[in-house]
Amino acid sequence: MTATPFSTARPRPPDPGQSRRSAPARRIRDVLRARIRSGVYGDRPLPAEAQLAADFTTSRNIVRDALALLRDEGLIDRVPGAGTFVVAEKAVQGLDRLRGLAETFETRSDRVVNRVLLAEVVPATPLVAERLELESGDPVVALERVRYLDGTPLSLDASYLSADVGIPLLDKDLDGCDVFGLLEAELGLPLGSAAVAIEAVAADPTVAGLLQVRAGSPLLFLERLTYTDSGRPVDLEYIRYRGDRFSLSGRLDRIPVTPRRTGNRDHNERG
Repeated sequence: MTATPFSTARPRPPDPGQSRRSAPARRIRDVLRARIRSGVYGDRPLPAEAQLAADFTTSRNIVRDALALLRDEGLIDRVPGAGTFVVAEKAVQGLDRLRGLAETFETRSDRVVNRVLLAEVVPATPLVAERLELESGDPVVALERVRYLDGTPLSLDASYLSADVGIPLLDKDLDGCDVFGLLEAELGLPLGSAAVAIEAVAADPTVAGLLQVRAGSPLLFLERLTYTDSGRPVDLEYIRYRGDRFSLSGRLDRIPVTPRRTGNRDHNERG
């Protein structure tokens, strides 16, 4: 990848008018995004700028800025002569249950399709071996698949499975099934829980090409280590989701804690 040289041009000062409009535009953007995610508009065009300005009691310039922010996020697009439409609703997967992608969108069995890029036995790297509680160099099954939802690439999944559970999967329907479903239905291996870490990353050129996005586009990166119901780690996954097509949701319950004084007060008392 060729590095982009730094510009030697002096940065332009911010437009004061744009700065004044930015906060209201972001607030309107957030409201419209929530409406889009809840399916308010469906296949219909969004209201015209004048109508939105009246709805939010603001100016058309601010509405125009809010719509530009949504276009930058890939949520809407303007069709000349027809209006502004939602490009695609985001797929939402919950964090409160351990489910595969096809299990999450099970309303139609054909919604999720996989394109297998790699399915073979490889030696475990030190990191993979540590996660799966193996020795470095032990055989593991590596799977790499592009996963499509309703014909659009949604994620790039790289999985590493312990050889005894992964090798039998090489003869199974990896194009049409979740790994979770195959482990449980085909191998009779009940799964129990998973440890998950999530972060934001940028798409490198290879991943961007596979997911049909621009290089540098935002992705949700999820590392998931799945355990059997007896506590054995068997499936390590690195999943890169398109940021413009996917979101995670869940519920967090508050656990009562004893309030503690901050260090500032202690410092002031000592001073």
